[in-house]
Amino acid sequence: MKWIAVALVMLSVLTGCESAGESPVADPTPTTRDRPSAPVALGTTDWPTYHHDNARTGVAAAVPPPGRLSQAWSAKLDGAVYGQPLVIGDKVIAATENDTVYALAATDGRVLWSRHLGSPQPRSGLKCGNIDPLGITSTAAYDPATGLVFVLAELDGGSHLLAGLDLATGAVTLSRPLEPPQGDRLAHQQRAALTVLDGWVYVAYGGLYGDCGDYIGSVVAAPTTGLGGTRGYAVPTTREAGIWAPGGAAVSGGRLYYAVGNGESTSDYDHSDSVLALTPELTLADSFSPAEWIDDNARDLDLGSMGPAVVGGQVLAVGKRKVGYVLDPARLGGIGGQLSQQNICPAYGGSSVDGSTVYLPCRDGTRAVDVGAGRATVRWQAPVKADGSPVVGGGAVWTIDVASGVLHALDQGTGAVRAQLPVGQVPHFASPTLAGQQAYVGTLSGVVALRGI
Repeated sequence: MKWIAVALVMLSVLTGCESAGESPVADPTPTTRDRPSAPVALGTTDWPTYHHDNARTGVAAAVPPPGRLSQAWSAKLDGAVYGQPLVIGDKVIAATENDTVYALAATDGRVLWSRHLGSPQPRSGLKCGNIDPLGITSTAAYDPATGLVFVLAELDGGSHLLAGLDLATGAVTLSRPLEPPQGDRLAHQQRAALTVLDGWVYVAYGGLYGDCGDYIGSVVAAPTTGLGGTRGYAVPTTREAGIWAPGGAAVSGGRLYYAVGNGESTSDYDHSDSVLALTPELTLADSFSPAEWIDDNARDLDLGSMGPAVVGGQVLAVGKRKVGYVLDPARLGGIGGQLSQQNICPAYGGSSVDGSTVYLPCRDGTRAVDVGAGRATVRWQAPVKADGSPVVGGGAVWTIDVASGVLHALDQGTGAVRAQLPVGQVPHFASPTLAGQQAYVGTLSGVVALRGI
């Protein structure tokens, strides 16, 4: 009667219910359910993916200048919200490390629906890591073509489940296991934001904090219909080379640009410590690595800490070494083939791009960097240690001091502080969402909404 048990477990995933003490385990076959509600078209104030769009510009349209900030509401959820909240219409979408997805009312934060996908992976069952429990860490993505919100949940035992939830009702319309193609699935962590592109959802994998176990950086894609074969790419290394920056892919010119972390090799080149350009079919189109990639790998000073920024027809890559590399997207340059390099800052998280200026998540405070003619020039550095991943709207750069949990609105032209407000304890690389006249921040206990923008 084993098939009955498997069927009942999959039914629990699809309905959002589970028996006490049991973890839903995905059937190896992709599963689709009822047709979702009519898709909701995106409006000018919506925020459907990490940093607003697939280019990861982080720019919100029609946002007023910052005024006197105040808390509009706070929603306590069943776990930490590491991913950036999404806003589609009147709903705020947030996913927790307890593997629960919520739709909250944008007006007052009440729960419109919630769906629990399973029991998350406890830290006690991992060789290393710094998130406990480990559930949904990446930012979800909304697909206006299907009306589905896509999330990637890690379940107890280390399995990874891709789920598509009906935006209107929260019903799990499709689910399928989506594992990294190589290595030990328990050694992988999925932090990079999901990307929906031309009928496919792309999921990138890295490792746990501490770089333990057999993991290899990779990207896997599945059709947004839930059925059919998958696509995959693994960095050609013996171990490590995680794709873990929270922004995931920056899409430009029909390519997906990913930042890759340090690899195990310090002799034979393995495409680690790099910027990779992948085709939608997940074949390698181009790559860049610093000439110092061996030293970067040996000292953990790689480019994997911040996703590439596409700006003004060029690509800016900044990692842990604090060097910014300006690249030509038509020819990334291979090893040491940058257009130029400048000392900028160690950057961790996701950047935002407005015009020819990139706003960087620097460890010692946000920086505005102008990129043009193959060079990068720092225009200003924030006077406060706001080191979260910045976004732009209303003439301000919105960024969080992660240690203190204070949201700052910085003048876009000068970096001066125009407004600030405590939001509570926030996760690593926290990034606010701007939509309409409110900002939304994922915290270690839920979501906080702020008015005054």
